[in-house]
Amino acid sequence: MAKEVIRPEQFAQVKDKSVNEQDLELELSEEQLQELSELYEGMFEDFKTGKIIKGSVIQVDSDGVLVDIDFKSHGLIPKYEFGEHELKSLKAGSEIEVMIDTLESPEGSVVLSYEKAKALRAWNDIMKYYEEDKPVHGVVTHKVKGGLSVDIGIPAFLPGSQIDLQRVTDFDQFVGQTIPAKIIKVNQKRGNVIISRRKYLGDIRSEARKKIIGTLEEGQVIQGIVKNITNYGVFIDIGGLDGLLHITDMTWGRIAHPSELVKISDTITVKVLSFDKENEKISLGLKQLQENPWEVVADLEIGKRIKGKISSITDYGLFVEVAKDIEGLVHISEISWTDRITDLHKRFKVGDEIEVLIVSMDKDNRRMSLSIKQLDKNPWESIEEQFKVDDKIKGKISNITDFGIFVQIFPGIDGLVHISDLSWTKHIDHPRDRYAIDEEVEAIILGIDKENKKISLGIKQLTPDPWESVETEYPAQSIIDGEISKIANFGAFVRLPNGIEGLVHNTILMEEQGKKAEELFKVGQTQQFRILNVNKKERKLSLSTKLEGTVQVPVQEKPKKVAKAPKKERRAEPSKLKGSLQMALENAFNNADKDKKDKE
Repeated sequence: MAKEVIRPEQFAQVKDKSVNEQDLELELSEEQLQELSELYEGMFEDFKTGKIIKGSVIQVDSDGVLVDIDFKSHGLIPKYEFGEHELKSLKAGSEIEVMIDTLESPEGSVVLSYEKAKALRAWNDIMKYYEEDKPVHGVVTHKVKGGLSVDIGIPAFLPGSQIDLQRVTDFDQFVGQTIPAKIIKVNQKRGNVIISRRKYLGDIRSEARKKIIGTLEEGQVIQGIVKNITNYGVFIDIGGLDGLLHITDMTWGRIAHPSELVKISDTITVKVLSFDKENEKISLGLKQLQENPWEVVADLEIGKRIKGKISSITDYGLFVEVAKDIEGLVHISEISWTDRITDLHKRFKVGDEIEVLIVSMDKDNRRMSLSIKQLDKNPWESIEEQFKVDDKIKGKISNITDFGIFVQIFPGIDGLVHISDLSWTKHIDHPRDRYAIDEEVEAIILGIDKENKKISLGIKQLTPDPWESVETEYPAQSIIDGEISKIANFGAFVRLPNGIEGLVHNTILMEEQGKKAEELFKVGQTQQFRILNVNKKERKLSLSTKLEGTVQVPVQEKPKKVAKAPKKERRAEPSKLKGSLQMALENAFNNADKDKKDKE
């Protein structure tokens, strides 16, 4: 419900008839009248509605701020007209500017406004600073959408993009701070003001840059503040102008990243290496403040044994500090003559002290090559003196791969037994199926390649090749006992007593039995077969299940007599050998050979 305003003129006048009005009239002199007139005129000039005057704070409480303006009554200003930071700074006796809103309220007191006085004064200052391009100062009151609200007498908007020269993501850090800014846009009708702290900082920096450019010169030693850190170096603020301190100019030693030496906001001393005034580009140096250690160290020379500490470990080698700010590289190939090293972290750690040999040195480019293995004699130099081709050796299996096994001949030197040199007769899919690491085996040295540090070994060469005597031991048309070792989609493999394998092809089985191998046999099954053909050169032996019309050759029979029987039989029936059966056998051999090669 609205409050009704009661004015004095609404009341009736009451006159006392007992008093003569003429008796109340006072006679004043001209001087008194003049003094009284001036007093009234001065009072009305000082206390007018809408006028801004200064007042003194009497007290601050929950009701508001009570202010004395030397009027007949005090004015109480509500708390909501003050900001939190303003209320904290007010106390009894504080002087503030206020606007007279009403000289006399219905309660008889003067009505004052701090907010209106502040806004009116602020707008005058804002327009003045805006026209003169001067900075204003204000308190950041709170965060708003897209930026900050700043009290500069009236609420002004500070966009997020205008807070700093660099991109700012945390706006809350500025709340409560008093900041300088330039006014960039004003709309007095709408009461909108946009300010920019970025423009203010940019102007300050530009002025400082002009001063720096005028005094900067190459070789000068100056101080700066670390502004930004990248992978390739550090940007240093040297009073409004940025200079680049490249990672290669930070230390005579080696670092992986500039953050190992400096951090943001650090104050460091640097030397001006070069200065391009036209493009305002400055190259700075930190290591140049110290003497080049590569030029003062004289006791480092090629061929010398020295001790150093591992400063860094990479995939390709070790970096070893052999003197202050002097490092050398031990390449992974220079670690050992014999061991295959894949992970240096398993053998070394940063801080380890090791002995190395200086292999090469380039002082101009500050590079040094070191070696650990060259501290000892190369065992491969005397390998041919210790071992010869066809020597038998014994050793433990050090590694197993899909292409063979590595056997340790003596500590640090291994020989390779290729999968093809494991057995004359057996088909090995993977060496791990037959061997285990640390298992001791015997082998023959097949070859020594001193230059490439390789030794070839063979296990199957320990026994004679059964295919060398196959034509005399198992002549064509003889009957043998065999065991089914494998069944393929083209036939069955049969293992003979001496370990070699023959093939009964499905083409022959269909012709003889009317069935395929998988229908007739099982792995491990034994029975007699007739040898149809032997090809020693291609290591192929074809078999048949038909035994009729042939006689098994006795074991005691001499090889010559055994070999003649099939020859006569082949000569007697040449047309038969050239017929469909022989063509089927040739196809069988070709298919079997192709299948074996694919599997290998």
